[in-house]
Amino acid sequence: MATYGYTIRDAGGAMRQGTREGETDRAVVRWLQEQGYTVLKVEQTRVAKPRSPGGGFGGVKLSDLSIFCRQFSTMVDAGVSLVRCLSVLGEQTASSKLRRIVADVEAEVQAGQPLSKALSKYPNVFSNLFIGLVRAGEVGGALEESLQRLSVFLEKDMELRRKVRGAMTYPCIVMVVALGIVIGLVTFILPRFMTLFTELGMPESDMPVMTVMLMNFSKFLTTKWWVVLLMVVAFSFSFRMFVRTRVGRRAYDRVKLKAPVFGKLNHRICLARFSRTLSTLLISGVPILQALETVAGTVANEIIGDAILEARSRIREGDRIADPLQKSKMFPPMVVQMIAIGEESGALDQMLTKVADFYESEVDASLQSLTSSIEPVMIVLMGGAVGFIVISMFLPLVAIIQSLSSGGGE
Repeated sequence: MATYGYTIRDAGGAMRQGTREGETDRAVVRWLQEQGYTVLKVEQTRVAKPRSPGGGFGGVKLSDLSIFCRQFSTMVDAGVSLVRCLSVLGEQTASSKLRRIVADVEAEVQAGQPLSKALSKYPNVFSNLFIGLVRAGEVGGALEESLQRLSVFLEKDMELRRKVRGAMTYPCIVMVVALGIVIGLVTFILPRFMTLFTELGMPESDMPVMTVMLMNFSKFLTTKWWVVLLMVVAFSFSFRMFVRTRVGRRAYDRVKLKAPVFGKLNHRICLARFSRTLSTLLISGVPILQALETVAGTVANEIIGDAILEARSRIREGDRIADPLQKSKMFPPMVVQMIAIGEESGALDQMLTKVADFYESEVDASLQSLTSSIEPVMIVLMGGAVGFIVISMFLPLVAIIQSLSSGGGE
């Protein structure tokens, strides 16, 4: 969890300041409002982080974390001490970054720190979900079970990401190849044709409109290419800065949910992640309020995260979880009804697991359908762009040939 500093006004109108740990700034704001305070400002405190042995370029792969959890669970279940487990895992992991991190965690645990506290030093490697499950396992005396569930969760998440990347690989390759062909034709082949037209005595004013447009575009790319590069860099930098703000992040997440074609896919991915994460936390014995706060920070969408935090707030007041989720209109009726049935029957974790399985299969079907639809569209667009260039280059040649033929006939 991160530490946030806040400025509030109490019921008497007095200004007060303080700090609180929370999954996100929204969670801290909501907690303060629940206490009856008027929130004036909440921002993450800037604490100088000590240099850690896990530094360096690159990250830790989900596959390495999954293997780490599974092996950790097996050794803990066999009665091996935590320090010995960490020592063995650090020696046999394939990731050099994870090896350095595990060595530092081993030193922290050997010095008397809880495992969850030692892992929380590396939020970029161990997520809030990871640390929350480890903490629940420590408190409940079932660390091996928590690690086993965490390994299964990471494998499911890794499989989902692999499917998304696999479905987008072919369209991206086709797009890059098409863009490369178009740029090559416009910047290398077209100028040679323009030189030929000039030598044959054809003025630019007599050229077809398509050819003139292509000529202007070619001149712009060959002489002002740095402007294009500058525009791309400026747009990328501005977009990154905008998305880092709270307003920009919310706007971008809303666009991702409302975008044509990809909006439904993103929504289903978020629902699958919500169901799988909440189910894993509840099965591990994490309290519902803490579980919802963790899920809101790991669902990777501010709009859905706000709906989850609103449900958490309503639960604190004694309401059921299904009702606020239904009012948010972010959760389909099937999800709401399954959660309601799970609450009534006391099997909410099992119902959420079924919802996660359903939406993961829906994501798989959507990806297959999207891939089969994108392929012909990309081919048609590529063919259209190349055809436009070829026609634009050959129209002047046809006009020159016709003029030569008519001149020879006379």
